[in-house]
Amino acid sequence: MQWRLLTYTTLVALLCHSPSVLQAAEIDDLAQLTLSKANDLFTVNNRELLLSERYLEGAKADTLTAAQRPNPTFSLNTNNFNLQGSNGNGGLSNRTVDTIARIEQPIERGNKRALRMALAQNAVQASELDLRDAFRLQKQTLYIAYYDLLLAQQSEEILQSNQALYQNMLNAAELRLKAGDISSTDAARIRIDVLRAQNDLRQAQAERQKAQADLAYLIGKEQQANVIRINDSWPETTTAIIPASEDQLDQRPDIQAAMARIQVANENRKLAQAFTTRDITIGMQYEHYPSAGGGGGGNNNGRNTIGAGFSIPLFTGYQYQGEIARAEVDYTTAMEAEDRIRANAVGEVSRARADLDAAIEKVNRYDQNMLLEAEKTAHAAEFAYQHGAMGVTDLLDARRVLRALQIDAATAHADFAKSLASWRAAINPGDN
Repeated sequence: MQWRLLTYTTLVALLCHSPSVLQAAEIDDLAQLTLSKANDLFTVNNRELLLSERYLEGAKADTLTAAQRPNPTFSLNTNNFNLQGSNGNGGLSNRTVDTIARIEQPIERGNKRALRMALAQNAVQASELDLRDAFRLQKQTLYIAYYDLLLAQQSEEILQSNQALYQNMLNAAELRLKAGDISSTDAARIRIDVLRAQNDLRQAQAERQKAQADLAYLIGKEQQANVIRINDSWPETTTAIIPASEDQLDQRPDIQAAMARIQVANENRKLAQAFTTRDITIGMQYEHYPSAGGGGGGNNNGRNTIGAGFSIPLFTGYQYQGEIARAEVDYTTAMEAEDRIRANAVGEVSRARADLDAAIEKVNRYDQNMLLEAEKTAHAAEFAYQHGAMGVTDLLDARRVLRALQIDAATAHADFAKSLASWRAAINPGDN
C-alpha cells in the first residue's frame, strides 16, 4: 500500500512538473488573468526592472574597485653590458654587469581611499533608489496597460452584442420588406448600420490585440499575447483616497535618489580637493655591483648593497584645477536636479488628484444617471418600433446613443482606474 501511494505521489509530481502541464497551467492563468497574477509576472519578468537591477549590480562592483589600495611595482634592471667584448663567464653574479632589483609602493594621502569608498556607497544607494523608482513607474505603466486591455475587452463585447442585435434586426427587416411592411429605404439604413457595426467591431478587435501586446511585454509573455484575457472588474470609486503630505513626497524614491546623488557629488567634490594632497611612493632596492676590472674568467662576486628612497610629485604646472571646478559644477547640478525633481513631483501629485476627482464624478454620473436613462430610452424605442409608433431612423439613433454611452461608461471606468493608479504612484513610494 505504501509503495502504491508513493508511486501515485511520484506520478502526480512528475505530471505537475512536466513542461506540457506547466505550459497549460500558464496559458490558463493568462486566459483568466487577474491584477494580482499580473503583478507577480511583472515583478519576475519585466525587462526594465531587470535592466535597473544590472545597473545596481554594476554600482556594487564599483565599491570593490573604490576600496582597493594601489598595488606595489617590482622592477629588475641590468646595466653595463659590453657591446664590444665579453662581460665575463659564469653566472650573473660573476659577470661585470650592474643589476638592480627594486620594489616600490605608492601611498595615497588626503583620505582618498575613504572618499572613494564613500562615493561608491552613495552611488549604490542612488542605484537602489533608482530601482525602486523604476518599479514605481513600471508598475504604474502595468496598471494602465492592464486597464487598457480590460477596456478593449469590454468595448469589443459591447460591439459584438450590438452587431448581433443589428444583424437580427436586418434579418427581420428583410422579411418585413418582402411582406411590404417597411420601405426599401428603411431596410437600406439598417444594412448600412450593420456594416458600420462590423467596422466598429473589427477596430475594437484590433485595439484589443494591441492592448494584449502592450500588457504581454510588461509581464514578459510576448509569445502568449493572444491568449491573455482579463478576468477582473473595475475598482470601486469608494476606494479610500490617501491624502498627500510633504512626508510622503520626501519618501518618493526619485526624490531620495536625487538626494543620494547630491551626496555622491559632495564626496566627489571632496575627492577632487584631495587630489591636491601629494601622494608619495616609497621604494627599496637590492643592487649587485661587479668587482672593479673583473672582465676575466675568474671568481667575480663583486659587492651587494640595499637602498631605500621615496618620490613625490611636484605640482609645478597643474594643481587639478579642472577636476575641482568640474566637481563643483556637478555638485551644483545635483542640487538643482533634486529641486527640479521635487517640483515635478508636487505638480504630478496635483495633476493626478485633479484627474482622479474628475474621473470619480464621471463614473458616478454614468452609473447613477446616464446609463439608466439611455437604457430606458432604448427599451422604449424598441417597444415603440415594434408597435409601429416609431420609425427605423429613430430606433437606430436610440441604439447608437445607448451603445455610445455604454462604451463611454466603460471608458470612464478605465480613466478612473488609471487615474487611481497614477495617484498612488505619485504619493506612495512603496506599494502601488
